[in-house]
Amino acid sequence: MTSNSNPNWRVHLLREADFALDGGAMFGIIPRPIWEKTNPADEGHRIDMATRCLLVENGNRTILVDVGIGTRWSDRHRDIYKIGDQDPAFESALSAHDLTPEDIDDVVLTHLHFDHAGGLTYEDDNGDIQPSFPNATHWVQRRNFSWAFSPSPRDAGSYRKEDFAFLHRTGAPPLELVDGIDELFDGIEVIPCHGHTFGMQLVKIDASDATYIFLADLIPTASHLRDPYVMGYDLQPLVTVEEKRDILFRAQKHDWILLFEHDPNTQAGRVEFDEKDRPSLVELQNPPESLHGLET
Repeated sequence: MTSNSNPNWRVHLLREADFALDGGAMFGIIPRPIWEKTNPADEGHRIDMATRCLLVENGNRTILVDVGIGTRWSDRHRDIYKIGDQDPAFESALSAHDLTPEDIDDVVLTHLHFDHAGGLTYEDDNGDIQPSFPNATHWVQRRNFSWAFSPSPRDAGSYRKEDFAFLHRTGAPPLELVDGIDELFDGIEVIPCHGHTFGMQLVKIDASDATYIFLADLIPTASHLRDPYVMGYDLQPLVTVEEKRDILFRAQKHDWILLFEHDPNTQAGRVEFDEKDRPSLVELQNPPESLHGLET
């Protein structure tokens, strides 16, 4: 753990890009007539998604949680994934907070899939790959870092080694490999999950007036709260179900605010359970002062 003299965190929701993925893959066994009620598909059967990340700061330390899909994509893949409305390396969003990418102290990665870690690097004018956040320490679960270099044939397409292999090189920004549950900084804890991919980590943030849980791909959108709504991308779907139940139970019990990384419209909310123990989202009527950037 790294101690911090001023743990009064402020959480800013940042949007790096819009993109789209196949709706059937996003909802697994759920029939299209059901999921399309909340997530309508386009002519290519894709649903709208966001790469939403967090800026967490307290005047003493500046942290990014995930870095989006990045800019190093061919025109063909930009069309496949419908990538648009990008803010590369969050330059515009950071500028609004009088920050630059060089000011980021730490990058906490939930996992190394391309829509979470693609923004780690960019291509300079000479065609060389450069780190987007050169002064930041990069934090990732050891198990996910290892898996990303030798994934299974099932999920190899989600990991692009050119996004993160630079962290092995001499002169690269520092890399910290995390083993299991850990408090990286005072009030910032990571919770590993293994259903979606091995070594993904959720990020829990204790601010002065609320506790937030950044759900990554455990619950990518507000439409994925209920048990059977599990992505076809998940390596261990039954593990995802158990992990989701555990996190939502704890979130309800301790009044955590859920933060969604990929929902294009719903960014945050609280969870409640009905008489059949089915979860539903409660919108934030009065967002805490520590949460910023809610789109209206």
